[in-house]
Amino acid sequence: MFIQVIQAKTSRPDEVRALMKEWGELPNEGSGFLGGTYGITDDGTMIAVVRFESQEKAMANSDRPETDDMAQRMAALTDGPPDFQDCDDVTEWLGEGSEAACSVQVFRGPTHDAEALKAAMTRDEATMRQERPDVIGGTFAVDDSGDFTNTVYFTDEASAREGESKSEPPEEFRTLMSDVRFYDLRDPWFESA
Repeated sequence: MFIQVIQAKTSRPDEVRALMKEWGELPNEGSGFLGGTYGITDDGTMIAVVRFESQEKAMANSDRPETDDMAQRMAALTDGPPDFQDCDDVTEWLGEGSEAACSVQVFRGPTHDAEALKAAMTRDEATMRQERPDVIGGTFAVDDSGDFTNTVYFTDEASAREGESKSEPPEEFRTLMSDVRFYDLRDPWFESA
């Protein structure tokens, strides 16, 4: 699997959402598109976590005229150029995530040891399911520079906040990450192939 993360500020969230919906309705046969998770934070940060079968198929999809047209239209709705992160190191955990999620949190940052962080996140999924029933699953994606994007799918935001208040992340997580930025997608939407 390959994940591309797109992030940009927008002061036109309703128009961005409408365009993303339109984009998701384009024919995508043979594009390698698996699905996407989208949302806009309270401060106007648009996040798109888009999954493809492979990097090659994602790049071929980017070269399609209809994709280029949509990208240009999207750029006109953002308050600056979007930031792209291409990740061909992707780990699904607790079953990846779900379009049934009512809340999604994306956290991004650098790590000095992606393999150790990935192992720590997937080490004890049975305990995670027991301690945090609000967590449906997620994807952990790392780019060539070692920057990661972790996308976590929750049953609902209230349960996620309650779960966070009851359990601290293991110390190991904190030692493997730095300068982490959190993005709460309170009204996420999803597209599937």
